[in-house]
Amino acid sequence: MAASLLQRCLGAVKVIHKCGTYRFIDRRCLLSAAYTDTKLWEEREKDNQNLALMSALMDRIYDRNFPVSSLTISRFVDNISSREEVDQAEYYLYKFRHSPNCWYLRDWTVHSWVRQCLRYGARDKALHTLKNKVQYGMFPDDFTFNLLIDSFIKDEDFKGACSVVEEVMLQESFDLPSTQILSMYALSRYLATKPELSVSEQRALGAALLICGLKQDNSTGLSAQLLGCALLGKVEMAAGIHAVFRGMPLMWTPGYLGRALAIMERVAATPGDRKLSKDAVDYLGGLLHDLSSALDSKSSSVEDELGGEEEGKKEEEDEDEDDQAEREKLPLYASRFKVETGQRSISQTGKECVWTVHVCCVMITDFTFCEGE
Repeated sequence: MAASLLQRCLGAVKVIHKCGTYRFIDRRCLLSAAYTDTKLWEEREKDNQNLALMSALMDRIYDRNFPVSSLTISRFVDNISSREEVDQAEYYLYKFRHSPNCWYLRDWTVHSWVRQCLRYGARDKALHTLKNKVQYGMFPDDFTFNLLIDSFIKDEDFKGACSVVEEVMLQESFDLPSTQILSMYALSRYLATKPELSVSEQRALGAALLICGLKQDNSTGLSAQLLGCALLGKVEMAAGIHAVFRGMPLMWTPGYLGRALAIMERVAATPGDRKLSKDAVDYLGGLLHDLSSALDSKSSSVEDELGGEEEGKKEEEDEDEDDQAEREKLPLYASRFKVETGQRSISQTGKECVWTVHVCCVMITDFTFCEGE
């Protein structure tokens, strides 16, 4: 379904470019109504239980230092019928995670927990348990991730959607095209708001863009890789390579800005329709300019200060040699960027490939179809 949808989106873009005149004829979300429909899930057979009796039973079992079975937890989650019971279930999920049977939490229990949170207006609880997965054992599958991301997107809470995408990235679960598209859409819409990002947020967003972009060999994927490497390169320049890969599924070899430029060079050297987003290229150019300016001002201030040579020497000794060598490459990176921006493979108009919103990800509502096609 996702693959055919992607082809339709790409086809729509080509038709628009070809015809020149267009108008809306249809609107729909990326995930179909059947994908998000809860009818089949609600109609499945389940063992109806009294949660008050189940709570008392589990409390007695825990008091006697006996393990509660995973099926008991599953029945408890399946029988949630109110917002207050969601809070109660969260407590027992935490208790179960810290019990001898913690390894046996069922996949369908995780899925049911997320669905119950969405049903009873407790999406914040689902996100909390997901962010604290070690304490709750929440490791959803692709389908569950999609439902949660889609819920945030429909409410235009793109920051929350990106928080879920970060967890997808940490689990390296960008296998489904639908997950890739939802993730890129959430990331692009959040970055379009130009938020003030901390170093940890830049690292998380950069890693998500890079890893998700590697799954798509097209303009969208290449632009995502470029922007991801740029964000990670910014973190590398500010805090060192160790701050980049700590806690992230990333390689710890220095040179993320160099990798971003390598993507530009590869696109320029490869014939075809693949182009890089003008927004991503402009961001990289602005970043290189800011970093070079900051490095020059820092060098000037150190030289002007009394005892600047000794202070600079001490700072260099405390600094990692690889990080120092990488910062010294900034002038080379800036010159390489100036050369590559002249290549025709990079979109200069900003209309053919403006990040992910107008390429092939996002919603069909962002595309228009030519009349008569």
